[in-house]
Amino acid sequence: MGEHTDLLRLATAGSVDDGKSTLVGRLLYDTKSVLADQLDAVHRASTDRGLATPDLSLLVDGLRSEREQGITIDVAYRYFATPHRSFVLADTPGHVQYTRNTVTGASTAQLAVLLVDARKGVVEQTRRHAAVLALLGVPKLVLAVNKIDLVGYEESTFALIAKEFSAHASALGYTESDVVAIPVSALVGDNVVTESANTPWYTGPTLLHHLETVPVEPDPHHAAFRFPVQYVIRPRTAEHPDYRGYAGQVAAGTIAEGDDVIVLPAGQRTRVRRIDTMDGPLSEAGSGRSVTLLLDDDLDIGRGDVIVAAGDPPTVTDELDATLCWLSDKPLRPNARVLLKHGTRTVQGMVTSLNARFDEQKLSVVDDPESLRLNEIGRVWLRTSEPVPADDYTTSRRTGSFLVIDPADGATLAAGLIGAPLPALDQSSTTVDAERDLVSPGP
Repeated sequence: MGEHTDLLRLATAGSVDDGKSTLVGRLLYDTKSVLADQLDAVHRASTDRGLATPDLSLLVDGLRSEREQGITIDVAYRYFATPHRSFVLADTPGHVQYTRNTVTGASTAQLAVLLVDARKGVVEQTRRHAAVLALLGVPKLVLAVNKIDLVGYEESTFALIAKEFSAHASALGYTESDVVAIPVSALVGDNVVTESANTPWYTGPTLLHHLETVPVEPDPHHAAFRFPVQYVIRPRTAEHPDYRGYAGQVAAGTIAEGDDVIVLPAGQRTRVRRIDTMDGPLSEAGSGRSVTLLLDDDLDIGRGDVIVAAGDPPTVTDELDATLCWLSDKPLRPNARVLLKHGTRTVQGMVTSLNARFDEQKLSVVDDPESLRLNEIGRVWLRTSEPVPADDYTTSRRTGSFLVIDPADGATLAAGLIGAPLPALDQSSTTVDAERDLVSPGP
């Protein structure tokens, strides 16, 4: 494969039966990223179903319930590489009831591939997913107009769908350079990895070429250091009688031996004496690295505390202005008591007010809603029983996000983003639904 210059984290999204899993399977198949035994299993399963060609979606839909129903339920992560770039791909569900999994898959993505069926165009779930991606701060979008073969490879159909989505993305704050539209057929491979002779009117890149060459921001190592403590290591053996280390994963920034740090929420100041790993000590560790920190001072530190850069600490507060993606069938109402999981810390909380609800279909904001219902996005005010170290989500995804949990049964109720504004609205943007309805859907 050669040397990979960088890593791209991407996610797929789209409505039901738009062909997400087939597209991912096609990417894996055409880039020769599938093991022989996996491919044999797909061929056998496809033959058992009476299919003349292999069903490439089976390379992704691994759960038995997914195979039986022909849908994606869970987020499926796949790893592959080309000579130009390595990829971590999250294939997310399309069903409305699994939107929470789409939020999970897209939360770390640098780019999202949003599929639409060329016969249906932009639908309600497309607009919902675009709003979620904008809210999560996914910087780049690809609109894959799939099943272009089923509309006779019509340029006019593709152009109108691309125009409609571009207007919607623009209203959510995306610029023209942030969004690329590509006509594809995941089933037969048009413009996925190789250029298609069936679309001579399309002069843009194939999907893979775009994924290999699109400029993306690297992981934010320049961000201020954040380290949620997961576990305190005290072996108390004859070999290590005084060893006290704090294990966890670097959530943001970098840390080096000798750096001054503060332990929050208590506010104790100390210095990093050593950075340990299973493979030996490090002089420096960056975002995503799992390490154990040894400090100069013997402090009272436990799971849930956060070790941060002394020169740039977060705000420690018990009141949060946040945006929620509500993921429960049970509606959220003011004064609801919840649990808030922020990093490795879980505290009690109360939603003191619902300030606004975002209508992702009409691109409008409703002030002071009575409730938030399943898949709705809203701005709320939260109060916590204990102070939490809060970063703005736009500054740090990891330490600026949290989960809202039902204290009664432990179910996840919402994904929360601290300080994240509702998607920016450009009311001058217009849709072209009426124009698209005049276009023949093709055969």
